[in-house]
Amino acid sequence: MDNDVENAMDEDRSLIIDDSNSAVAEVGENLRAVEATLFAAETPMTIADIKLYVGEDIDIRATLEQLQEDYAGRGISLIRTGDRWHFQTAQDLSHLLRRERAELRKLSRAGMETLAIIAYHEPVSRAEIEAIRGVQVAKGTLDVLMEAGWVRPAGRREVPGRPLIYATTAEFLTHFGLQSRKDLPGIDDLKAAGLLDPVDLALEKMEMEAGESAEDTDEGEVDSDAESSDTPAEESGDDPTHSLENAVESA
Repeated sequence: MDNDVENAMDEDRSLIIDDSNSAVAEVGENLRAVEATLFAAETPMTIADIKLYVGEDIDIRATLEQLQEDYAGRGISLIRTGDRWHFQTAQDLSHLLRRERAELRKLSRAGMETLAIIAYHEPVSRAEIEAIRGVQVAKGTLDVLMEAGWVRPAGRREVPGRPLIYATTAEFLTHFGLQSRKDLPGIDDLKAAGLLDPVDLALEKMEMEAGESAEDTDEGEVDSDAESSDTPAEESGDDPTHSLENAVESA
């Protein structure tokens, strides 16, 4: 009799253990199913979204909370945002994934034209660039070229107002695969046509006119009621833009 009771109790214990093992296995499978679904998702998922993949029989909320607990302190976290869930890198490890990269920016047409003018006519001032282009040069255009390392300030022109002049850099030559400015496309043809000299011609004309004006002032030939030294440059013909335009036209 005692043996029968003991055997029955052993059988009950075996059934309980088997049921327990089955339950644990089922919970484990549920965790794996939800985990895989979230991992493969391209966007955060709601509980309803997850059920579409794993079925209605799983307690999704309890499974998510268990997963969240399991992943706590690891390199990946299960995050809930509103009613949606997703995996993401642990916030305290985000610095390990940062990578600096150069941002490529397309140079504008104005930038290309300005760079070409500087390359062929350097050193050249903003006013001279504007005279050749026929339009004003935005300050940002020159800033972009200098940030790229292709253009640099090259001092000041020794003329009235001492404007800042610009020239290309070694980085410019390297970027465009040039040994020197002599390798610029068509430079010999442009020289033969006189198209590389308008800046120099304009400067020579400006210097000559400035010298003549100085001589007139020194001799005291200007009457107090006539033109004074304060006459605007455009009236006396000393405007660098006007002179440069004439030089370009004559070239």
